[in-house]
This record gives sequence, C-alpha cells and structure tokens, in this order.
Amino acid sequence: MAPLLLYKRPYRIIAYIVTALLDAQERAWEDFGSTTFKKPKQAGLEPDTCFYIQNSARMRDRQRLDMAVDPPPDLAIESDVTSKTTLDAYLAIGVPEIWIYDNAKLSIYVRQTDGYIKSPNSPTFPGLPIVKMIPRLIQQAFAQGTSQMLRQLRRQP
Repeated sequence: MAPLLLYKRPYRIIAYIVTALLDAQERAWEDFGSTTFKKPKQAGLEPDTCFYIQNSARMRDRQRLDMAVDPPPDLAIESDVTSKTTLDAYLAIGVPEIWIYDNAKLSIYVRQTDGYIKSPNSPTFPGLPIVKMIPRLIQQAFAQGTSQMLRQLRRQP
C-alpha cells in the first residue's frame, strides 16, 4: 500500500466505526474531520479526524472555531504512519480522549490534570473493548471491504 493510502485508510475506517457505534447508541455527534485547533501563544494541532460528542449540540452550527470560548473536540483520532503523535499540543488544547492507531494497534489516551494516561478503556464507549475491537474491524475492512464490515457491525446487538 502506498504511504498515503496506508496513512489515510485506517483513520477513515475508525471514523466510520465511531459513527456507527454512536448511531447504534442513538448518541448525537459532529464530525470535525482534520480541523485545525489553535490556542494563541500555547499550541496548535490538526488531528487526522475528531468528533464532538458530549458537546455536539453546542458545536453543530459552528462555521469557525474560537478556542477562547469553544471546547476542544471530545475525541481525536490519529494514525501514526508517517509521523508520531506527541501529546503536548493535545494537552494544551484540552482534548479529553485521543486514539492513536499505529502498526495495527490502537492506544487510548485519557487526559488527566497533569497529562495523559494510557487507558485500556474508552470513556466515550465504556463497556466496549475498543482497544481490541478497532484493529480487528480495520483488518476485517481490508479483507471484506469497509461497507461490508460496517453492515456486519451495525447488525450486531
């Protein structure tokens, strides 16, 4: 697979999985994709993709962001193929949860007061084995096709 495809496909597939899970749970969400988030004189970042979930109602009509008043995205997703994600900018912006997909493995980082801790569980999806589930579903998408994988995921109870 070409590096660009190897980089883009996993995070797009993860985004589809996130929206399928949120829809199954009848939860509202807003996909902000790879929006640039900046706090002047502090940090700036552009996740591969991100979502507003807890803050979806507040953010659904936004055409522009002002990090002085707008919250950070609730979930950011990174695919570490061409470069490695550093968490410092995410901490400065205040993103509560980051998923990093690297080398067919998913790591979840949850913000604490003084930094991020690696977590086996997702606060966004408590009770779901996200760390094991996402790599398996990505491989299933590569083997069967993304649309087929998503149809099967949606049919699961």
